[in-house]
Amino acid sequence: MDNMSTVTIALLDDHPVLVRGLKNMLESIAWLNVTGAYNSVSECLTDFAQKNLPQILLMDVFMPDKNGEELAVIIKRNYPEVALIAFTNLEQRYYINSLLAKGVSGYVIKSSSEDILVEAIRTVAAGGIYFDPLIEPQAMEAIKIKKSDAAGKLVLTPREKEILKLLADNCSSSEIAEKLYISKRTVDFHRANLLLKFDVKNSIALVKKAIELRGSL
Repeated sequence: MDNMSTVTIALLDDHPVLVRGLKNMLESIAWLNVTGAYNSVSECLTDFAQKNLPQILLMDVFMPDKNGEELAVIIKRNYPEVALIAFTNLEQRYYINSLLAKGVSGYVIKSSSEDILVEAIRTVAAGGIYFDPLIEPQAMEAIKIKKSDAAGKLVLTPREKEILKLLADNCSSSEIAEKLYISKRTVDFHRANLLLKFDVKNSIALVKKAIELRGSL
C-alpha cells in the first residue's frame, strides 16, 4: 500500500517523552524519515538555519519560547517549502482558522489514533490539507474559508482521488476503509471534504460526480 517516495519530517514538542515516542513510531513506517526532533522553537530554528529542512514539520501549538501562530509565520516566510502540521489538544475554531490562515496544512488532535496522524502526514506530503475528524465541525468551516480564498481552484489529493474511484465503483465507506486500510471515520471525513470541494449537497450527488470523473482520476 505504501508505494510512496520517502517523506522527511521533523518533530517539535516541549515534552521529550512524547517526542521520543513519536519518533520511534514514525521511524517504523518505511516511507517516513525523521530528520529532527526538537524540544524548543529555538532549537528547531537553529537547525533550520543550517538548511536541515524537512518536507513537513509536526509541531505543538503551545511552546514555552514561541506559540504556533508565531512560528507558522516565521516558517512560511523563511522556509516556504516546509509544510506544517499542528499537533495539539486545542479544538477551538479560533486556533484552527488562525493556523490555517498562517499556512498550516494539517491539524491533528494528540488523543487521536496513529492512523489519523499517518493519514495527515500522507495527505500533507501530497500537497493536500488535512483536519482531524475529531474537529470536523470546526474544520468544515475552516475549509469553507480556505475554499473561498482559493478562488474556486479545485485540487484533489491522491487519497481523495482513490476514494472517488471507489465511490464510482459503488463502494460504501466501510468498504473503502477496508480497501485503503484506513478508518471509516477518516473516509467519512474525506467524503465531507469532497462535498465541499465539488459544492454538492449529498452523497448521491458526490457519487454521480465520481462516476463523471472516473476516466480522469
